[in-house]
Amino acid sequence: MLCENISRRFLFIFFLLGACTSTSIITPDKPLSDGHANVVSAGESFVLGYFSPDNSSRRYVGIWYNKVPVQTVVWVANRDNPITNTSGVLSLDKTGNLVLFDSQKPDVVVWSSNVSNLSSVVKSNYSAELLDTGNLVVREGDGKNKGFAWQSFDFPTDTLLPEMKFGVDRRSGLNRFLTSWKSPDNPESGSYSYMIDINGSVPQLFLYKNKDPFWRGGSWNGLRWTGVPELRTNFIFKVSYVDNPEEVSIEYGMLNSSIISRMVLNESTGTIQRSTWHQGDNRWDNFWSAPQDRCDHFSNCGAFGDCNLDNAGEYECSCLPGFEPKSSRDWYLRDGSQGCVPKQKGQLCGNGEGFVKLVDVKLPDATKTRLNMSLDNKACADLCLRNCSCTGYSGADVRGGGFSGCITWYDKLVDLREYSRGGQDFYIRVDAVELAKNSKKSKIFHGYIKVLVLVLVCAAFFVLFTLAYWIVMKRKKASRRKEGIGFFQNDRNKLGVSVHGSSTGEEGDEIETSTVDVKFYSLGTIVEATENFSLAHKVGEGGFGSVYKGKLRNGQEIAVKRLSNTSGQGIEEFRNEVTLIAKLQHRNLVRLFGYCIQREEKMLVYEYLPNKGLDCFIFDKEKKDILDWKKRFDIALGIARGMVYLHHDSRLRIIHRDLKASNVLLDAHLNPKIADFGMARIFGNDQIDERTKRVVGTYGYMSPEYAMEGLFSIKSDVFSFGVLLLEIITGRKNSSYQSENSINMIGHVWDLWGESNVLEIVDPALGKSHEFDTEILRCIHIALLCVQESATARPSMSEVVFMLSNEISLRPPGQAAFLLRTANKNLTNTSSGSTVGAISVNDFTISTVEGR
Repeated sequence: MLCENISRRFLFIFFLLGACTSTSIITPDKPLSDGHANVVSAGESFVLGYFSPDNSSRRYVGIWYNKVPVQTVVWVANRDNPITNTSGVLSLDKTGNLVLFDSQKPDVVVWSSNVSNLSSVVKSNYSAELLDTGNLVVREGDGKNKGFAWQSFDFPTDTLLPEMKFGVDRRSGLNRFLTSWKSPDNPESGSYSYMIDINGSVPQLFLYKNKDPFWRGGSWNGLRWTGVPELRTNFIFKVSYVDNPEEVSIEYGMLNSSIISRMVLNESTGTIQRSTWHQGDNRWDNFWSAPQDRCDHFSNCGAFGDCNLDNAGEYECSCLPGFEPKSSRDWYLRDGSQGCVPKQKGQLCGNGEGFVKLVDVKLPDATKTRLNMSLDNKACADLCLRNCSCTGYSGADVRGGGFSGCITWYDKLVDLREYSRGGQDFYIRVDAVELAKNSKKSKIFHGYIKVLVLVLVCAAFFVLFTLAYWIVMKRKKASRRKEGIGFFQNDRNKLGVSVHGSSTGEEGDEIETSTVDVKFYSLGTIVEATENFSLAHKVGEGGFGSVYKGKLRNGQEIAVKRLSNTSGQGIEEFRNEVTLIAKLQHRNLVRLFGYCIQREEKMLVYEYLPNKGLDCFIFDKEKKDILDWKKRFDIALGIARGMVYLHHDSRLRIIHRDLKASNVLLDAHLNPKIADFGMARIFGNDQIDERTKRVVGTYGYMSPEYAMEGLFSIKSDVFSFGVLLLEIITGRKNSSYQSENSINMIGHVWDLWGESNVLEIVDPALGKSHEFDTEILRCIHIALLCVQESATARPSMSEVVFMLSNEISLRPPGQAAFLLRTANKNLTNTSSGSTVGAISVNDFTISTVEGR
């Protein structure tokens, strides 16, 4: 011990004399001392040195990116034992161990690599090197030896880097797992841990919170983790999984070495996040995280429960076939924690039971399972049936789309959920009654298929006959005409519409809506329903025209949107709105019943919503009192969910391009429904943005890149939503601030945000209670994230819904963007909420403001 202390003192004195230089190597005679040059990897990708989070007095030895301007630490040596001054020395002793100590207290070891299998013989040919992968390694010899006596990759903190093994060494018991930082400025071990659990017959990926399962990634099925269908080898990274008697591990490698990527466990959000660094925007972009939704939380629906977020607004939990809720009361209150119990209380064994196939699911928790890789599907089913304790089975390897290997379950089925795609087939054991019921459903389904095929054949024959008759009649009719049919003939050529006789004997145009249930209404029917468009039936008016309330002969109430000739919405926009809305079905989108194109009329027939537009409430001094904060929050969340459907969940990717308060209608229960799709555009699944020479939209809601460059994307709608969210909070129009020496509402809010006084903007109609201040402040924060100048920095609408629904830590908003109107008197006044057609970008000036 005395010799060792003398050695440490010698090293410290040696360092004070300036013996160390900045290299990627640490040797016994060249330690790393706080305050001297850092260790930099050979390719200058990573740095090893001392740092203090949040400029505190605590000093840590860590590794961070060298080419990322925001210091991003990926590994910390002494995370749970900081040095409280700048006297730290990281040295390599003669036995090959890295040792960190305080030069003022050289007898106390702050941290050590503590490799027990190193030679006890004192040697001088050990060296530590920081590699370009971010791995700090200790070698014996001249450095050419590929084997490592020790490496930091074996002891990760909160970050998983490319080429870093993650998992368990079965020979030595070494477990490579992640543990979150306690807070963003405290690297001490937090409450979350992310690891591969090998306690069952198959290894599983788990995220724990305080040692309790929080999220489960499932088992490896040859292609991916069963609970992470979207995370697999792709054009960004490759995945290598190993499961043999020596180890269980997974390793991610980048296909493009220039991309900086990491996976980090975040304490503040309770998520594991995979992100890449965007050099141009100087930010980390998260492209995958877990858990993402309620169904991701471990055992959200309890034992024998099935979680499915596609239940069309219903409770996401349901019971597996043959089971019912254990507590109907809790289930009604949307608490599925107690799970489900068998409907039949008898023993499920030897009584004609069988299996029901569940398609595209996350396999249940496999902790209590058995694995047999030699069995196929039938043999696996037979094995499960012979054991009364077996509750279900599935394949262990699904590569090639087949069934290879057999996993059987022997306990309660927990943490099962459904996916729209990418899941796996699971076979649950059911009694004879449930088996017969499902078998009957299957037979009925196949019977329906046969009947459907027959109907389709007959329908095809009928359509061909009708089409032939229509062509003959059209030719006869055309030959009798002396002139074309004018305006609508040109429109038919553009639209490819057909001409037919209406119920009133008048001529009309019919738009193809791809077999969706959207009806063509004759002009006579609309005139009758609205009493010839009487003023008593008029319920609204805008730049597009007028809206009338009507009632059909069957008693159905309707809203008729009658487009004026000066609305700026031509036949193309009209057709666009019909075909788009016809294909969209969501509780937060207005429902289209039908349309009418006849004579010079273009009309849309919607469901009637008695409360008109959102603008009629939040901008009305009397009606705004009806909307308390809870109702306003629910409206904002409903709008966000509708936009998520348009951007991500519908069969088409829709960019609305004119989201504003007047285009959000409210039903009898004040539930929001997005309307007016005349300016909307369809994007391909892999399309990011599009440029147009014809900028359309409403002043005050348009994003800067769209107004100035004609460039629009889903992030353009996000900007509009941010403006709308601020209007919901303030109860004022964006443009109303111009009379108060403010550029607009965004500029005013941004100023107050920089002054930490932003709650001043809250609508006085909400009262002076501070009960919801935290939630309102979070919504303002989210709105400012949506209206950032950089489109790529704005969150997606799915991220907005997640932020609105969860009390999580939010990143600071970047520069806010807003539009300034110039003194051009020819600019159409849009403060009333009317839509602008073909706006010149010269009518606007873009300004950005930095927070104080």
